[in-house]
Amino acid sequence: MGPEVTLSILGGGGWGTALAIVLAPRFERVRLWVFESDLAARMIASRENDVFLAGLSLPDNVEVVSDLQAVIDGASILLGVVPSHYARPLYQRVLPALDPAAIVVSATKGLESGTLLRMSQVLSQVARSKSEARIAVLSGPTFAREVARGEPTALVVASSDASTAATVQTAFSGPSFRLYTNGDLIGVEIGGALKNVIAIAAGVVHGLGLGNNTQAALITRGLAEITRLAVAMGAQSATLAGLAGLGDLVLTCGGELSRNRRVGMELARGRSLAEITASTPMIAEGVETCGAAVALGEQYDVDLPIIRQMDAVLHRGKDPREAIRDLMDRSLKGE
Repeated sequence: MGPEVTLSILGGGGWGTALAIVLAPRFERVRLWVFESDLAARMIASRENDVFLAGLSLPDNVEVVSDLQAVIDGASILLGVVPSHYARPLYQRVLPALDPAAIVVSATKGLESGTLLRMSQVLSQVARSKSEARIAVLSGPTFAREVARGEPTALVVASSDASTAATVQTAFSGPSFRLYTNGDLIGVEIGGALKNVIAIAAGVVHGLGLGNNTQAALITRGLAEITRLAVAMGAQSATLAGLAGLGDLVLTCGGELSRNRRVGMELARGRSLAEITASTPMIAEGVETCGAAVALGEQYDVDLPIIRQMDAVLHRGKDPREAIRDLMDRSLKGE
């Protein structure tokens, strides 16, 4: 893409900041919108996100802003990196003023509570006058800090329109950042959202002192759950065996940098969910997604035993040890 293309990033958390850093060499201008005005002021002065990605510098061509109009003016690609429960109200403020020719890419891994919609569906609803062909999602196995450090990373960009996916692929891909295109929006988004819930379960397993056998079983059966639901919703099973499914699941369940895994570990140690969420500015999407995933399972008549147990632990005070025991005591069946 030519140097006239401006990338605007909506959301200055760890992932949004990491994307600004890794994509800066690909664009002449990158604008990064940060919700917290005090943090934005510090980032402008220090060129560092001291809350969400401390120790990593923003490139010179990344402009930090806290005004929404400033971030969308002249944007060729708008990259949304906001928590799922903030997405709709923010897009309602932004999309009407966005250039109709701009591509909107969601990098949020979650479902909208209540509506149970995927983020691309939320975007389509909000941007009624905008062609769905200009909407894409970015997903895959990514820890923000590793991406920002320039470590080799592979992701998926999915869109209902092959040319939109290819445009984003070309614009974003670089020496350490490789994108694969995919037309299966449902599979990519369900894989990205539900793996966070399984990662909370993986944290519980680790926090209880259980070993590699248990972890491997959890990841494998967790993938089976995610795949069952995604396919029932219209996804291709092969998508869930790829980067946005198995790849992201393995990373989030086993990686030390996983926020969702950390929530599970703290639950296993006896801390309440309220205590855990109050102790960090980081948002673990799996906490919000869990209830929506259970509701989707009921809607599509798909059995989600691990996700249902995590919902009971997170939202109904069930003891994590009892949840693991109930999973093992389920009626026997074929794989």
